[in-house]
Amino acid sequence: MSEFKSALKQTMASHESLLTRENKPATTNGVIQRWHNPVVTASHAPVHWRYDLNKKSNPYFLERQSVNAAFNSGAILLDGKYLLAVRMEGADRKSFFAIAESSNGIDNFRFWDYPVTMPETERPDTNVYDMRLTHHQDGFIYGLFCTERKDDTQPNDTTAAEAQCGIARTKDLVAWERLPDLITYSGQQRNVVLHPEFIDGKYGLYTRPQDGFISVGSGGGIGWGLSDSMEHAEVKEEVIVDGKVYHTIKEVKNGQGPAPIKTEKGWLHLAHGVRNTAAGLRYVLYMFLTELDRPWVISHRPGGHFIAPKGEERIGDVSNVVFSNGWIVNEENEVFIYYASSDTRTHVATSTVDRLLDYVMNTPEDGLRSASSVQQRNKLIAANLEQMKTLDL
Repeated sequence: MSEFKSALKQTMASHESLLTRENKPATTNGVIQRWHNPVVTASHAPVHWRYDLNKKSNPYFLERQSVNAAFNSGAILLDGKYLLAVRMEGADRKSFFAIAESSNGIDNFRFWDYPVTMPETERPDTNVYDMRLTHHQDGFIYGLFCTERKDDTQPNDTTAAEAQCGIARTKDLVAWERLPDLITYSGQQRNVVLHPEFIDGKYGLYTRPQDGFISVGSGGGIGWGLSDSMEHAEVKEEVIVDGKVYHTIKEVKNGQGPAPIKTEKGWLHLAHGVRNTAAGLRYVLYMFLTELDRPWVISHRPGGHFIAPKGEERIGDVSNVVFSNGWIVNEENEVFIYYASSDTRTHVATSTVDRLLDYVMNTPEDGLRSASSVQQRNKLIAANLEQMKTLDL
């Protein structure tokens, strides 16, 4: 066997072993079940995406187009399959979308043969990433994502960028129709999410207005606005649903994660919050519940983080970060939360709608002061000490 063929065979066998690896439960806190292995990594990228498989043009079997990361995945359940719209990042720093498919949502994810070929607008994207998938009441599946371009108002600053909300729609995640970018009147936009149902005949959008590409400045918070259409989406007025708060997990910035899940008690929301530390920004996930008829009005707001980086999740290209823009609820009301760690890989945590509602509705709000935190904890301790007297342990 030639050296080329031997290297190819070994690489294919190693890749197949990774794809078919069984995932096993890891730690649980009663609310979520973490799983031992990430569900998608850069190494999950197909061999034929990375290597030239022609011996004549690649005699040394070199990796020609490497993949750096696989993270921040949109998610949808379609035709019984768990599908992730993964943000793939090449070694050239450019991101693109690719669909990974699994039959059970926790392991054996395989990428489709080709990544998503996303059409461009008249103003081409420099980079696209972090797609939220929403199967809307109008019948389309919408993908809302960040489109990044050079900030033309600062031509001499090679780091100056502009972020806006790109919009595309599809029926099958293969053929995509690109629509014009969302128009708002609040500077730049990130983390824009489409609400899955009409609101008085209009499209509801969760936004995140910000003054600059990185810093939210005077903006920030999870916003809400309405648009008459998605073909020419425009939000003329934004209200803040959930704002930044001093000395909390969201004191620097926060943003909506995936589209909310509808329950009999209201809309379950997953979001990310950012605070500053001596080691840099720390991203965590948190939850809240909004009213059924007014999904922009919060009814329950549990304090603290819901998921934070743990163990190896803390290490990566941008360390100490968890981020989510995709979750799935199946017919059994099981919830699959797909979250990325440190801008490097994608994990899953599982729960149920009932457990998440219990967590959201019965966890105390942030008291915003140390004294309040102690009072809350003392109340729990006192009740438990009395309860323990009646327990046969």
